[in-house]
Amino acid sequence: MSAPVATNTHGATAFTRGRPGALLALLVLSVIAVAAFLAPLIAPQDPFDLASFDILDAELPPAWQEGGEARFPLGTDAQGRDLLSAILYGARISFMIGILAVLIQAAIGVFLGLLAGYFGGRVDSIVTRVADIQLALSTLMMAIVAMALVRAGLGGQALSLFAVPLLVIVIGLAEWPIFARTARATVLVEVTKDYVRAARAIGDSDWTILRRHILPNSLSPLIIVATTQVAGAIMAEAALSFLGLGMPVTKPSLGTLIRSGYDLMFAGSWWVTVLPGLVLIAVLISINVMGDGLRDWLGPRRGAL
Repeated sequence: MSAPVATNTHGATAFTRGRPGALLALLVLSVIAVAAFLAPLIAPQDPFDLASFDILDAELPPAWQEGGEARFPLGTDAQGRDLLSAILYGARISFMIGILAVLIQAAIGVFLGLLAGYFGGRVDSIVTRVADIQLALSTLMMAIVAMALVRAGLGGQALSLFAVPLLVIVIGLAEWPIFARTARATVLVEVTKDYVRAARAIGDSDWTILRRHILPNSLSPLIIVATTQVAGAIMAEAALSFLGLGMPVTKPSLGTLIRSGYDLMFAGSWWVTVLPGLVLIAVLISINVMGDGLRDWLGPRRGAL
């Protein structure tokens, strides 16, 4: 016996016609994401290859300003690196870290949330208390402390070499309670429904009920949470990189580009910070607007959200 998976027949209409903002956000996000992941193919320059840029080209303005050159459409940074290429590669790193970190959050949080909501009792109490303690702490502060400890223990060179996996793990471990609370709240609703009682009556095991029946009916709110969490993870990575605890200057993310051009902005080279910042803002706003659209598309609001 299969669980009746909840659907929303008018959701597609609500998403495509009722929320033009969500469609615009999808378009903007798609363009940036596709360009970022195709960066090795479409970028004019490899910003990770130190031999590919010349210090004599440093701080050239965008092509539409006086002194700009067509071969550098968005100008260059302090190292003479093509800013368009740096933004494309930087966005690629930011997307990668954000998505992988959320996968870790979801894997831990959904598993523990399912257990807490289904079995209740001591399991629920332990998972809830641990999640509450972690949520009481600042995610950014936890990440700062963790990255600082790694830097102190392994050295700056090791941090540069393993920056991506370290950021993914730190950000992933910091935010799993969001998924756990959402999964738990959804399971508490689903476990009282007739299809769960029927599955128990025919002898399905607890794990079968969780995997085949409850989890599929819990996906809608979890997908919505995952969308907004990707934005949060990208923002956390940008903040850490801006503080010098994330991606190194040699392999910049959007946060690293913003930090590297911060001092130059007051010297007149505003584009080195402003343009990566605008791309980051566009990504974050688009993801959050998409999350609102998905909430309407996948169904009504739930208490967990």
